[in-house]
Amino acid sequence: MSYTEQHFPQEPTGPKVVTDSIPGPKGKKGIQSLGEVFDARCVYFLADYQKSYGNYIVDADGNTLLDCYAQIASIPLGYNNPELIKVAKSDEMVSAIVNRAALGNFTGVEYEKVQRSLLKYAPKGQKYVWNGLSGADANELAFKAVFFNYQSKKRGFDKQFSSEEEASCMENQAPGNPELAVLSFARAFHGRLFASGSVTRSKPIHKMDMPSFKWPKAEFPSYKYPEVDNKEYNAKEDERCLAIVENYFKTWHCPIACVIVEPIQSEGGDNHASATFFQGLRDITLKYGAKLIIDEVQTGCGGTGIMWEHERYNITPPPDLVTFSKKMQSAGYFFHDKELIPNQPYRQFNTWCGDEKLIMLAAAICKEIQEKDLLTSISKTGEFLFGKLEELQKEYPVYLQNLRGKGKACFVAFDMPSPEKRTEFLNKMRISGINIGACAEVGVRLRPTLVFEKKHAQIFIDVLSKVLATL
Repeated sequence: MSYTEQHFPQEPTGPKVVTDSIPGPKGKKGIQSLGEVFDARCVYFLADYQKSYGNYIVDADGNTLLDCYAQIASIPLGYNNPELIKVAKSDEMVSAIVNRAALGNFTGVEYEKVQRSLLKYAPKGQKYVWNGLSGADANELAFKAVFFNYQSKKRGFDKQFSSEEEASCMENQAPGNPELAVLSFARAFHGRLFASGSVTRSKPIHKMDMPSFKWPKAEFPSYKYPEVDNKEYNAKEDERCLAIVENYFKTWHCPIACVIVEPIQSEGGDNHASATFFQGLRDITLKYGAKLIIDEVQTGCGGTGIMWEHERYNITPPPDLVTFSKKMQSAGYFFHDKELIPNQPYRQFNTWCGDEKLIMLAAAICKEIQEKDLLTSISKTGEFLFGKLEELQKEYPVYLQNLRGKGKACFVAFDMPSPEKRTEFLNKMRISGINIGACAEVGVRLRPTLVFEKKHAQIFIDVLSKVLATL
């Protein structure tokens, strides 16, 4: 018996669309009303989460869609998963919700157990975790840890701040606020706050009108597909991009304290790179005394068929920090060097220091993934799905360009010939009962749950085939 048969016995056997458009009349009216109290301009449709179940999302009009996007890669185990509902109803969870603690000052007696339950699932080589509230927050916190560490090494970990440092930092001036840089990549997405926005390079709308740090932007490899036919070209891309990174370390006007990179650039177009590229980055950071941050916000927690995508590349030694959010429900960064803990208290600090209830949920999610062997299951689904997509690509090469993600479960994407054609495609898929996402200018990406099975993949392929025939 499959996972969904066991845990979602009433899951629909397929999508069902009952309106002529999505959103339908109830959804349109609801979105208009919602707009009075919330910026609803980005809302695709109003979901009814009490009725959504397993791999299916239900909207306000009663349309039932097979969800291959899963809240932008954030629903790990399906809607209304009974195992997570049990956790949500536990006495420990109720207490964490109604007695939200200022964890830094008034930590509960049970909190050590909560943290240890999460650390069981840390990436290989990582020993500690600092919790945040979102992916962008996780990255900003990671930057702080790196900068504190960089300056403490210069000053001496046991030395106090000088009076000049203390006075100058209150004026936003050096030496208290030194000029240090974070290197990121073209097409990267790391968040929309000030530091995270400065390293985001995917779309202008993400950062327009925001003051930004003047930090270096390197090139991320642009591979040709299928990879098996373009090995030489792609290898040269790795060399080209690594040379650009190293040149920045040699020439940038201030020290580059760290490099931040996604294992797969998701929002920026589902751009992949090789083990050679990632190891090359690691070697460069070691050579120049910089830290390597791997942003696993979208790729982490099993979406690619392994718990942490960067582990596929066997980066040696392991990255210094690994940020997480989305499917984990909680957020933060893992690390292994105790010197990344600031040398004084109250430097990495806020009221909540994360969210205990979400850390509990994250640990429960990881436990369910491990105990039910969901990574094996989603990998098998991905193998089936990609094979079917390769067959369709032969029939519709114009509409399934640059098919990528082979061997990475259902973390799959392809390109449409134009933004306009992609919009038409996404709309037709939705009205045909499939919710799917976009990335970059022409990309289409699948981000289903980890309980997306062969039967769901077949439904997706059947609808996809019909829609492609109409383009």
